[in-house]
Amino acid sequence: MSKTLAKSEQPILQIRNMKKHFNLGNGKILKAVDNFSIEIKRGETFGLVGESGCGKSTAGRTIIKLYDATEGEVIFDGEDVHKLTGKKLKEFNRNMQMVFQDPYASLNPRMTVGNIIAEGIDIHGLYKGAKRKERVMELLRAVGLNDEHASRFPHEFSGGQRQRIGIARALAIEPKFIIADEPISALDVSVQAQVVNLFKRLQKEMGLTYLFIAHDLAMVKHISDRIGVMYLGNLVEVTTSDALYAKPLHPYTQSLLSAIPIPDPEVERTRERIILQGDVPSPLNPPSGCPFRTRCPQAMAKCADSMPPSKEVEPNHFVACHLY
Repeated sequence: MSKTLAKSEQPILQIRNMKKHFNLGNGKILKAVDNFSIEIKRGETFGLVGESGCGKSTAGRTIIKLYDATEGEVIFDGEDVHKLTGKKLKEFNRNMQMVFQDPYASLNPRMTVGNIIAEGIDIHGLYKGAKRKERVMELLRAVGLNDEHASRFPHEFSGGQRQRIGIARALAIEPKFIIADEPISALDVSVQAQVVNLFKRLQKEMGLTYLFIAHDLAMVKHISDRIGVMYLGNLVEVTTSDALYAKPLHPYTQSLLSAIPIPDPEVERTRERIILQGDVPSPLNPPSGCPFRTRCPQAMAKCADSMPPSKEVEPNHFVACHLY
């Protein structure tokens, strides 16, 4: 089962100007994701963070083709995902899997755990009979569960255990890439660290690449190599995990990081909290120019005129802001 893979410079996923707009009728267009461009290297974990409603989950679902992109390209392993059909599409569905946010809603309550995990195996015709059973047991053990759990039903498990079942189901067909959509937000704090450590261990053992979507910045730093910060459907900053925490450049990232408590009481007492004014604007009626300008303490006149392009301000540190 082990196929350790070093991080490679070659991107496994390239997203270029991806947009996902929903037509709500009466001329109303909800711009959930706008001009979203990233590259994710093989074997790395890319964290995607932002407030609730900023478009993170929609971006993940559009990448995996649960939603069709309104515009732009999603290139996975050299193929445009949104143009795939037939055999190529089935192959893509095997290579990219998703772990969903709610471990209660994402498992079929009428199926045993063994059949839930084996669903993908059956669809892709990977294992039959004794080999199928053996594979299910191997996956249960890989996520820290026991063989006897295979015959039980989802309601017999805790939230953390259900999320492990969801992870085992995603791993069953040996994907290359996993989108983890807020996989720990529904779990107790004590269980969150266990699940994150499980993700890290499985990545090492199986050579997986992750897109890890979350709103908990502290947890994202723990697991991610690079992080993208999203605001109102737009990526405003992308850099390495260490650089983002050491020197956030975008005013929105600065405000997010200022809200994370620091364990040192001396530092905590003296540091400045950045409190944002007002509420997040509606994606139905976003502000002109920079989407953050209505709440930005450093907004200028030109912020209303044009959306700032993403610029590489420092090596591998991209920011979309007119201050730079």
